Amino acid sequence: MEAVQAQVLSHYRSELVERIRANGHVLAAGDLTIKLAKEFGFCYGVERAIDLAYAARKSFPADKRIFLLGEIIHNPEVNDQIHNLGIQTISNKPTEPELTELTRDDVVIIPAFGTEVGTRRKLEQKGCVLVDTTCGDVMSVWKRVRQYSRDQVTSIIHGKAWHEETKATSSQTLASGGGHYLVVFTLAETDYVCDYIVRGGDRAAFLEKFKGAYSEGFDPDLHLRAIGVANQTTMLRGETEEVQRRLRAAMIQKFGEAELPEHFRFFDTICGATQDRQDALQKLLREPLDLLLVIGGYNSSNTSHLAEMGEATLPTYFIKNAAKLISSQLIRHYDQHQQQELETGNWLPARKLTIGITAGASCPNNLIEDVIRRLCELRGISVQTLLAN
Repeated sequence: MEAVQAQVLSHYRSELVERIRANGHVLAAGDLTIKLAKEFGFCYGVERAIDLAYAARKSFPADKRIFLLGEIIHNPEVNDQIHNLGIQTISNKPTEPELTELTRDDVVIIPAFGTEVGTRRKLEQKGCVLVDTTCGDVMSVWKRVRQYSRDQVTSIIHGKAWHEETKATSSQTLASGGGHYLVVFTLAETDYVCDYIVRGGDRAAFLEKFKGAYSEGFDPDLHLRAIGVANQTTMLRGETEEVQRRLRAAMIQKFGEAELPEHFRFFDTICGATQDRQDALQKLLREPLDLLLVIGGYNSSNTSHLAEMGEATLPTYFIKNAAKLISSQLIRHYDQHQQQELETGNWLPARKLTIGITAGASCPNNLIEDVIRRLCELRGISVQTLLAN
């Protein structure tokens, strides 16, 4: 990994961002002020995953086939760079044809989100060399849900049932056999579960509502009597805490406070880097800002939550790169609710502006620099002049 540091830095480092950090996270020029959140961009887990991918390509012979399960992280530019190294992408959950093509001579990189237990076992049976970049925070959650399963406690996972990390975590509850899980995404879904715990209800309707978000054989009448809360590591801490608070209250109402330890467990498994970025943005949002730019991959969970936080306070634009800043009159940005890019006009008023910028844990500094440079360009400001000062 040390041998590839220069290459990694050449792809993702930004002198401009480092200068702004050193200047109190503020860049002021003319009538434009840019404020960076105190914590943003690559976290340790992401850096480690990228370093391992680069190191894998350098360590093995050039003719050695290296495959990546899905995306190394949720950032298209970074994944393109990995592909440019000669690393081939296959499904995060490989199809039978993809598995058939793999041999014991092949290297397979497991991404930062991890992979499902069944997928890993199949790769091990093939004899593939595995390069595991799974984030340590994700593995901490796996440890918790495996313990829940051993104790016959159902894992209630606060997360997105379709997300690679949550799929991997869910599979861990089944690793030793006999475990169960249920994934809840929203507080409304949590309330539905709480109501069922306390009052019971239509079992068929429950299973239909959560279809695709529970383990095979899950029965709400049986498997909600002892529950343990876990989470996708990139969720909003406050929301996960509210999920566990509501579930805890439901179990007390159902079984009584004295019996709670037999029926409810909870561990804080929010990623530290995710929380640091959320806390830093919360602090930034308390400062006078005209608008906020959130930079990162549109399928990045931690980045999407940063955008949600901004949207609740001021005009917020979720963009994946500087190319989305079409002009001072037009910006193309992602709308999470409609799940598509939208265009907004007159987004950059020709007056004195203070713009906040943050980025998800999978966004490299060079992309943040590109956005800052584009903002300056749209206001007729020379970044080279600023760097020379």
